[in-house]
Amino acid sequence: MNIYPTVFKSLIARRSYVATALPRLHLQYLSTTSRPGPAAAEAPNVTIYSGTSRPRPYHLKHPPPALKRDLPRLQKTWPTIIAFAIIGVAGWTAFLTYVTNQEKISSSVVKQIMRELREDEEMRAVLGDAIRMQGEWWLNGDPRIIGSISTMQGNIDVSFRIKGSKGSGTVYFTSIRREKGVPFEILRFKVIADDGTIISKAKDITQ
Repeated sequence: MNIYPTVFKSLIARRSYVATALPRLHLQYLSTTSRPGPAAAEAPNVTIYSGTSRPRPYHLKHPPPALKRDLPRLQKTWPTIIAFAIIGVAGWTAFLTYVTNQEKISSSVVKQIMRELREDEEMRAVLGDAIRMQGEWWLNGDPRIIGSISTMQGNIDVSFRIKGSKGSGTVYFTSIRREKGVPFEILRFKVIADDGTIISKAKDITQ
């Protein structure tokens, strides 16, 4: 039995179906009439003005700046500077005075003067025993030597307070060296007691 004619018929039927049915399905898939379109958008809200817009006031767009406070006044500093300068100068002067006074107390000239006064009989008769220099409270108990001692320049001129067991007085001593290489010449060496008594130690000076 020959089956080829039957096979050829079925192939021809399938080919005719593909040629006729597939283009219809393809056109139906691509057709826009079978698919719903997008929803229509709402109409925009349009405002129509009858005239030109009025500009807003200037101060609404540009508010005034905040009020600025006045700058604080600078305090004057020169009174403080002057006060510190005065304190510094006073302190430096007091320091130099104290140091210079200490040098005079420890000098050999003052020590020699005090040795002469302690050994003098007339001085002990007026001021008493235990003759010593009188201290000052503002110098922490040290005596104050007034004047200058310059052995290099040949000039000594000092005065200071002394006291003993009977009283106190003031010593005045002046000595110069007229030329280099010559000894000092005593011009003044006396003690004036508080009671007015004058005791002279310079034999070549007439009081």
